Amino acid sequence: MRKVSKAGSCEKLNSQKFASIVIPTLNEEKGIAKVINEIPKEELEKMGYECEILIVDGGSTDRTQEIARKNGAKVVVQPHLGYGRAYKTGFADARGNILVTLDGDFSYPAFLIPKLVKLLEEQKLDFISASRINNFAQGNFSMLHLIGNKILTYFTRFLFRINVRDSQSGMWVFRESILDKINPSNDGMAFSEEIKVLAFKLFRSTEVSVPYRKRIGKQKLRTLVDGIENLTHLFVLRFSLGGFNPPELLRPPDMRRIDFVVGTNNRNILLSHLRARHSLL
Repeated sequence: MRKVSKAGSCEKLNSQKFASIVIPTLNEEKGIAKVINEIPKEELEKMGYECEILIVDGGSTDRTQEIARKNGAKVVVQPHLGYGRAYKTGFADARGNILVTLDGDFSYPAFLIPKLVKLLEEQKLDFISASRINNFAQGNFSMLHLIGNKILTYFTRFLFRINVRDSQSGMWVFRESILDKINPSNDGMAFSEEIKVLAFKLFRSTEVSVPYRKRIGKQKLRTLVDGIENLTHLFVLRFSLGGFNPPELLRPPDMRRIDFVVGTNNRNILLSHLRARHSLL
């Protein structure tokens, strides 16, 4: 577990249980205070966790940074735009051995964080993704977004044989220790689907249905552009992990809610592909 000092060096934390909640933001002044104040830090502390709330801001021109600081969060400014880039910055700066992600628009249920952390502990999981698809109010998804999500999730399931219902969810709870092993590369919105694919293929992972609210503030997603880029990245990732295996693609996805841990041989093969891919980046 890393602690990034002001000088940029890394130190080990003495605490065995530390939760970092990482939230990327860009002009979220209307929702960020609600998000921060909904995080049940006291409940996490009763579970034995130290906590930090880390805002990774992409250069907001409104009061997002000011409001976040006033509400007790640490703010890290990420001058280069990019969803994946923001998370890479946040994860590098985070001190926790448990990482939690949320959006800054009050759409995800921060109040469920202790329950998800407890599930991670009790089930000995490495990664949990929160699915919005079965539990959102009318109007929270536009028809175009819903169709796009279903298309991207279909191809995620088809290409990688993993059991997810919401490949684009931005709420995850996972162990920091897996990051060095999966090392997701994408700097954009496709970071979300990539981290899920790698986590579900390599580690003990599951998906949990959560309520999803209508966002506060202006939408940042570029529906068509991001959708096409995400779909393209799925095929690039599939080829980078060893191309297509027709018998595997014909096999239905594992339908267990805790998906699967690949065998040792397959895991080593997948890791060797990952190492080769990242050595070329």
